[in-house]
Amino acid sequence: MSEQESKSLIRYTQPSIGDLEVAYATDAVKNGWGAHFNDYLVKFEEHARSFVGTQHAIATSSCTGAIHLGLAALGIGRGDEIIIADANWIASVAPVVHLGATPVFVDIDATTWCLVPEAVEKAITPRTKAVIAVHLYGNLCAIDRLSDLCRRHNIALIEDCAEAIGSQWRGEQVGRFGRFSVFSFHGTKTVTTGEGGLLATNDDALAERVRMLNNHGRAAGETKQFWASEVGYKYKMSNVQAAIGCAQLERVDELIAAKRKVFQVYADGLAHLPHITFNPEPQGTRNGYWMPTVVFDRKAGVTREQLMAAFKAQNIDARPFFYPLSSLPMFNACPQNTVSYDIPARAINLPSSPHMPEADQQRVIDVLENFSAK
Repeated sequence: MSEQESKSLIRYTQPSIGDLEVAYATDAVKNGWGAHFNDYLVKFEEHARSFVGTQHAIATSSCTGAIHLGLAALGIGRGDEIIIADANWIASVAPVVHLGATPVFVDIDATTWCLVPEAVEKAITPRTKAVIAVHLYGNLCAIDRLSDLCRRHNIALIEDCAEAIGSQWRGEQVGRFGRFSVFSFHGTKTVTTGEGGLLATNDDALAERVRMLNNHGRAAGETKQFWASEVGYKYKMSNVQAAIGCAQLERVDELIAAKRKVFQVYADGLAHLPHITFNPEPQGTRNGYWMPTVVFDRKAGVTREQLMAAFKAQNIDARPFFYPLSSLPMFNACPQNTVSYDIPARAINLPSSPHMPEADQQRVIDVLENFSAK
């Protein structure tokens, strides 16, 4: 038996599912039909609205669907430009393409790995309609500066909080600073419904438009059954998923605290190693630390391929940093976004299940210590 085979697999993340989630989901399966078909969905949206701190929270089948609905409700379409950071997961930009608009990729900050406000402002043209600010891995964008420049240029700021539940800007949960925000409840996220998403907003008209589009284009209050005013979408979350989500949101403080504890064990255990940096937590912010990430200094000569191989050899399931979107074959390359192309090549996401045993974390730390020694 090889050394790899003798050690149990450490997955990069697993959800924290307990008796409460099982009880609520079971109740939804047994009783959530007929007149009770959306009881948990209504409760979930109310819980989410209260947590984010917005007037409206609309549950969806995915975060990608939430972005699609929000952009469509803003009237984004062909000829429009949407600015987004280059180093991101494709889910954030796919709806832009689906609507016929043009994504404009700008560079990321070397410390936060999020949008550089100066680069955003330089990229604004008369065709720019929105900026999608992704709080990458729980790290926070410069939300105050981005809000200010979007107001000055009369363009929409969209907060992509898919990875940022538990992250706070000056004491407030992210997601309440843009025209609308989106969240993910994918199985890998701190709060999960298996699959699922959320659109949050304080804009009454936008919320009404999103709900109508998400109901196949049927207007609220329409008296004629099966009558649609336009061709819409259906990105609805199921009642069973919402039941799981209700339990998760009742435990949200516990889950966020668990993720932050996992990060702190890594930070303390690896503090002595030279040439590495972690997710930042600037003064006045709180990082939800969805995905603890290590970036090696350029002078260390480390590559993501070497890092991935070192973890695989110890039966540990780590993840590479997101590739630049502009490096994907469907887009035009933007090598001028030097940080976006540089950091992913020497970074890795560490395993971080909410209640990950410290013994497993020590195995991860040992890999990085041995790797650094070599």
